[in-house]
Amino acid sequence: MGRGAWQRNQETPALQQVSRKLFSMAYYAGIPEEPDALVQTISSNIQKLTLLNAELQRAVSLLGTEQDSNQLTHTLQQKQQQGNQLAKETDRLIKTFSALPVGPDQRQRKIQKERLLNDFSAALNNFQKTQRQAADKEREVVARVRASSRVSGGQPDDSFGNVSPFVNESQMQAQAEAITEEDLRLIQERESAILQLESDITDINDIFKDLGMMVHEQGDMIDSIEANVESADTNVQGATQQLARAADYQVTTPRKTVKTDRGRTGQMKREDCKII
Repeated sequence: MGRGAWQRNQETPALQQVSRKLFSMAYYAGIPEEPDALVQTISSNIQKLTLLNAELQRAVSLLGTEQDSNQLTHTLQQKQQQGNQLAKETDRLIKTFSALPVGPDQRQRKIQKERLLNDFSAALNNFQKTQRQAADKEREVVARVRASSRVSGGQPDDSFGNVSPFVNESQMQAQAEAITEEDLRLIQERESAILQLESDITDINDIFKDLGMMVHEQGDMIDSIEANVESADTNVQGATQQLARAADYQVTTPRKTVKTDRGRTGQMKREDCKII
C-alpha cells in the first residue's frame, strides 16, 4: 500500500467525512480530478483572465470619446461578463484543488497553491480595477448627457439672453419630447450597464473573500491534517506494540486453573473458588 493511501486510511472519521464532502467538488462536469490537471487548468484560466482584462481596458479607454457607441457598450458588457464567469470557475477549481485528499506530495501542492493564489489574486485585482474604471466612465457619460439635456432643453432666452417667462405649455412639451426621447434611451442603457457592473464587482468581492479564507486557513489546515496522520501513525504503532506484548505474556505465563472445594475443576460461585 502506498504512503498516500495509507495516510488516507489513517484519517479520523471526521476528517474522512470532510475530505469526501470537499473532494466531491472534483466530480462536477468539466473539472479534472488529478492535481497536475487542476494546476494546468487554473494556470490557463489566470492567463485568459489577464488577456481578457487587457481587451477590456482598451474598450474602457474609448468610453466617452467619439468612438463611443451602443455597440462598444455591448462589447464591454460581454467581455466583463466573460471575465466574471472565468473568475468564478477559477475560484471553484482552486477550492477543488484545496480539497484533494492528503498525499505524499502535499508539500509540493502547498507551494503550488500559494503560487496559484498569488497569481489569481493579482489578475483578479487588475480585472476589478478595470470594472471600476468602466463604471466611472459610464457615470461620466450619463452625467454629460443629463447636463446637455438640461442646457438644450431649458427655457428659451429672450433677445437679451434672459430666460423668457412667456412659454406656453405646448412649447415646453414639444421641447421635452424632442430632448428626452433619444437621450433618455441612452441614459437608461448606460445606467443599466452601470448596475450590471456594480453587481459583477460585488461578485468579484465575494471571490476575494474566498481567497482570503483559503490563504488564512491553508497553513493551519495542512498542519492539522498532517498532525492527525502522524498521531494516527503513533497510535497504530503503540497499539501494535501492546498487542505484541500481550501475545508474549500469554505465551510465557502458565495458565491458572480453578479448583473447587469439591476437588474438581469447574465454574462455581466466586466465594467457593480458590486459585492454586
